[in-house]
Amino acid sequence: MTQNTNSNGTTKISTFVLAAIYITLALSVVAIAVAIGAYYETANLEITIYLLAIGFIALSLSGYYLFQTRKHVAALKIEKPIILTAIDCKACNGIQTREFKRGDFVYKEAEKCPKCEATGTIVAIYREVKEKEKPINV
Repeated sequence: MTQNTNSNGTTKISTFVLAAIYITLALSVVAIAVAIGAYYETANLEITIYLLAIGFIALSLSGYYLFQTRKHVAALKIEKPIILTAIDCKACNGIQTREFKRGDFVYKEAEKCPKCEATGTIVAIYREVKEKEKPINV
C-alpha cells in the first residue's frame, strides 16, 4: 500500500489508492443496481447473474482492501526518535548528555560543564535506542 507520513508522525493512505477503492465500491453498487433493473425489464437471467457476480465480487474486494488499509495504518505508529548529544569535559573527565540542538556536530566546542565550568567538546551524536517489548506467548 502507498503511504505518506504527516509532519506530526502519523501515517495516511495515499489519496490515489483511496480514490480507486471508493470508485470500485461505487461501480460495484451500480453493477448490482443494473443487474436488478435488467432482471425486471428484460427478465434475462444470464445477464442478471453475470452483473450480480461482478457487483458482489467487486463489492467484497473493495471492502476487503478498505478494511486492510485502515487496519494497516492503525498498526503503523512511527514515533519520532530522540537524538542525544554527548559532551565530554577534559578537565573533570565527565560526560554529559543532552538533547540534540540544531547546529551540533562532533568536535564542536559546547557549553560549559556544570561541575567544573570548563568548556566541553561534543564527542558523539546518537539516537536513543528503546528496547522492543517482546510479546508474551500464552
